[in-house]
Amino acid sequence: MTEEPTKTEVVDNELEDRFEVWYGGRLAGFAAYRRRGGATIFVHTEIADEFGGKGLGTVLARRALDTTVERGETIVPICPFISAYLRKHPEYEEHVRWPDSQAADPADPAGR
Repeated sequence: MTEEPTKTEVVDNELEDRFEVWYGGRLAGFAAYRRRGGATIFVHTEIADEFGGKGLGTVLARRALDTTVERGETIVPICPFISAYLRKHPEYEEHVRWPDSQAADPADPAGR
């Protein structure tokens, strides 16, 4: 008997302002964001310890970024995980606005 692969799904939970990755019907992690002025600002990404090592962070980041691009929004990476993912994937570069390190509010890259 062959074991069926565990289903992985990424959903945009707009009520919670986060993309969620579900693994085998269980919430495995999320990428929290704020949407403002045509941009999606990624502020925090987390994968539960029990789901570590399955590549779910990569699946989550790719789908969240692809969805942001599909919406025509700019990606603003505050979150270190999303920032690191973007540095390894230059195909997103034209859609990224790197935050200004001098901004008063890190969630507002323009410093307003």
